[in-house]
Amino acid sequence: MGGSDEAVKDVQDAKKMSIDAFALNVQDVSSSWSTDAIQLLFDAAAANDFKLFFSFDMSVLDQPSTFLPLFKQYQANSAYYKHEGRPFLSTFDGGAKSFGASSPNAGWQSQLKDALAADGINPFFVPDFDDYGGATYDANFFNNYPVVDGVMSWESAWPEVSEGLVNVSSAKDQTALANAHAAGKLYMMPLSSVQFKHIDPGQNWYRRGELNLPLRIGQVLALQPDFVEIITWNDAGESHYIGNCWPEAIAGAPAIQAYSNGYDHTHWQDVLAPFIVAYKNGATSLAEVTPFGAFAGAFWYRPLLKSAPCSGDGLGKPSGWENAEDLINIAMLLPTTSSGVTLRVYSGGSVVATLPTNPGLNMATVPIRTGPQRVELVAADGTIMGAGSSTQDVVADTSGVCNFNYQVVHIA
Repeated sequence: MGGSDEAVKDVQDAKKMSIDAFALNVQDVSSSWSTDAIQLLFDAAAANDFKLFFSFDMSVLDQPSTFLPLFKQYQANSAYYKHEGRPFLSTFDGGAKSFGASSPNAGWQSQLKDALAADGINPFFVPDFDDYGGATYDANFFNNYPVVDGVMSWESAWPEVSEGLVNVSSAKDQTALANAHAAGKLYMMPLSSVQFKHIDPGQNWYRRGELNLPLRIGQVLALQPDFVEIITWNDAGESHYIGNCWPEAIAGAPAIQAYSNGYDHTHWQDVLAPFIVAYKNGATSLAEVTPFGAFAGAFWYRPLLKSAPCSGDGLGKPSGWENAEDLINIAMLLPTTSSGVTLRVYSGGSVVATLPTNPGLNMATVPIRTGPQRVELVAADGTIMGAGSSTQDVVADTSGVCNFNYQVVHIA
């Protein structure tokens, strides 16, 4: 993070969306670049009535004693997010780590809960323990991990590469939510757009995007989880960012710059903000997700066809490339009074589809062609209410990066 202005911008943008807090994923608890950024964010949050909490990355950190000083420093801060008066604490992974104890639960109990209790601190512990060794959070998990107050899943946000060309399922979330509640615990459900990583031979994959975002919105509304975590605000490396990706954060990562620079995702916020308000108001269906004004929407597409050989890219095509689809993906929100409105879709300079709409959140896909893309929102009388046009043409191949990231276009 380059400075306080960037921290303030992130906080204010998130607050405008009705987001309650940022989960700060922390891998480095001592370097000045990390601690300075944390302080900037807490200052910005405090000044804007926003909240933050830590999610410690246990794929990097070795044990709780490494991060406890940082947590203790900030848990009483006015900007620290609390649930039922207790400082909220999460992780990425850590479910298989025992820290020398007889079990992971015993390790987390002694090294986290008991260690903090000695200082009068009782965290509300909602880790992502996807790595604990089971397929999902079943009843046995909660029997074996009474240390948790709830759980979060990162991996259920997208289909696995091995699942093939399928849409995201909420089956794992349903299991986790039911078992969490049966154990008197809570569940934090993940919501995301895509996961594309293209860094090195060990980090080169595509987990389906396409309509993943609005599909997950519908699943969240149907399941009504206790918390929802949007993955992510600014993770350029996995391509699911919805906010600003400040250049300082990826200055030392030219591979990530190559597939994220120029790929703005901020207009996913136009779809998410009305959803957040609807979810908080108890909505259970997409029909209840309506815009703040006359309409709101976006479309997104990959500028490179999946059939591209990508012979000029030393990493080659990402694993899972065959699960991608060459589509224009559309999400359009319309008010309850909407009638007779259609979506007119252009691809490659020609009209390829005219689609009906309904009040609420509409989602649709249309096969894409090479060249420019455009989506128009057309009123019943033929008037164009709004439109969005691509800034990057779709191509069949490239001599550069085999980029499966998305361009997100505002319909306004």
